[in-house]
Amino acid sequence: MNIAFFLKPKSETIYISTESSVRQTLEKMEHHSYTAVPIIDEGGKYVGTITEGDLLWYLKQKDFPDLFMLEDASIMAVVRRVQNKSVPVHAEIEELLELATNQNFVPVVDDQGTYIGIVTRKTILQFFYEKFKK
Repeated sequence: MNIAFFLKPKSETIYISTESSVRQTLEKMEHHSYTAVPIIDEGGKYVGTITEGDLLWYLKQKDFPDLFMLEDASIMAVVRRVQNKSVPVHAEIEELLELATNQNFVPVVDDQGTYIGIVTRKTILQFFYEKFKK
């Protein structure tokens, strides 16, 4: 099965750039009610995923500074405790399923490592639920 069937394209996802500040990231995550978002570099490559937990530990380490002070703090200064893996668009469904067991979403990249979208765990579960309930 082609994993592109499950793909939510980049144009329909929320992500941040490596140039984003901690404050921008917090505000974007709050606005969209997401607990994790992909980080994309200037060339469109997937760099990693930032989570609420990563941000919380960063804020604790910085003694919970004023929100405005976080405008100058680069998101790349935040330690990512878990390295969410991506899959190439031509990956097999088994690889996607393996990653989705531990990640809320799996970033999908093309052959050059360029971020093209995500597959959410929810989408996978809904597909298999519909398939097996019949």
